[in-house]
Amino acid sequence: MAGPPFHVLIVDDDGVQCRLSEAHVARAGGRAEIAGTLAAARAMLAAAPSRFAALFLDLGLPDGSGLELLRELRAGGHSVPVIVQTGEGRLDRAVEAMRAGATDFLVKPVSPTRVRAALEAAIRLGADEESKGIRPGLSASQDEDDPSPAMRPVLNAATRVARSMVPVLLLGETGTGKEWLARRIVASGARAARPFVPINCGALPRDLTESILFGFERGAFTGAERRSLGKFGEADGGTLFLDEVGELAPEAQVKLLRALQEGEIDPIGAARPVRVDIRIIAATHRDLRADVEAGRFREDLFYRLHVVPIELPPLRERREDIPSLARAFAARNVPGRALLPAALARLQAHRWPGNIRELENAIRRACVMADGEGLRAEDFQLADAWQPIPRTQVIEPRREPAAAAMGVPPASAAFPTLAQVEREHILRALQECGGQPTKAAKLLGIGRTTLYRKLKEYGLFAPDSAAETPKV
Repeated sequence: MAGPPFHVLIVDDDGVQCRLSEAHVARAGGRAEIAGTLAAARAMLAAAPSRFAALFLDLGLPDGSGLELLRELRAGGHSVPVIVQTGEGRLDRAVEAMRAGATDFLVKPVSPTRVRAALEAAIRLGADEESKGIRPGLSASQDEDDPSPAMRPVLNAATRVARSMVPVLLLGETGTGKEWLARRIVASGARAARPFVPINCGALPRDLTESILFGFERGAFTGAERRSLGKFGEADGGTLFLDEVGELAPEAQVKLLRALQEGEIDPIGAARPVRVDIRIIAATHRDLRADVEAGRFREDLFYRLHVVPIELPPLRERREDIPSLARAFAARNVPGRALLPAALARLQAHRWPGNIRELENAIRRACVMADGEGLRAEDFQLADAWQPIPRTQVIEPRREPAAAAMGVPPASAAFPTLAQVEREHILRALQECGGQPTKAAKLLGIGRTTLYRKLKEYGLFAPDSAAETPKV
């Protein structure tokens, strides 16, 4: 690492490990000092509180646990980055240390690449905070209206983890704002100006997952005409947000675990591993503990990700936040459009099974459909299930003999049958395409033969037409 020399305190009673850590510090351009006990470490830190740019801290020391020292540092307002080291089988203690304020953790034995990446990230974190002259936290520009009691612990946890490199696992129902919280955490930390790369793991094609995540070299396979960094490469130096991480295939879980453990990836076709410096924030709506017990998710990967879990409450448990969220969404769609009191009351009474995402979509739809300057209660079409467009705004379906022949029962006045919906959809496509079946089939995403079959089934051919022209 370029720059002036820095000092690192190694708190460890293992002589071999101390020498290895000392060598890593020297290669990075720093100078190491060693304390073999908690008492020695306390004395060195008291003598020069701002001397050390980072700490390597072992958890098992002759005169106590390294956790004691870590808690003392954080309770005293000392923000020096702390890299915790622990042996195999002690991941539970590493997780406890991360929750107590550690910056990163290493499980012995650890590769030199992983140690170097952790050290460089810690030094950079400390330097960034010192240059800002502030203690990390959520900036005033990100403050929102006074949050509900259900959200206060969430935002407090976000404040605490923002300054660290610790992996964060965001939990909660779909639509509760997990990506928003991930961005908020990043914006408040040392990596705010660095890449934030989101990836929806549930949308990854199984046979392309490896190349999308880890990249590939030119010529690595047919069609690989140029090199791809992959999502890990794009996020190097910044943050990778793994949304719906519980949907990852087993083989992808293995490769993700290695990337987290070693700090390096293997792009397809690459001659050697590539080092990456990434902070991981993952999210899921699944119960990963249950998935681990069922064998669907790796236990070792679970513990790597589940260092600091933060659970976002569903919107129905934080109704006090609905007015401020609704106003923000309305202002985003149509600046200056107000929500009338009756509209706010209706929004707060709704259960919101789709959470914040459903609220945002409801506001967007109301802004489009409303006539007046303010949004009224009647501008919101809400139900605890999916609400279709009012029937007055669609073509009234007609009962056809062909549908009866298919065994379709009569539709109720309140809800059309699937056959009626499909028939009207085909009619709309034909009208859109000027009655031309070939164009309509393309618009519908089906084959022309399939369209002709459905036209006959629904009685949409003129019976007296030799050319079988559709009735539109």
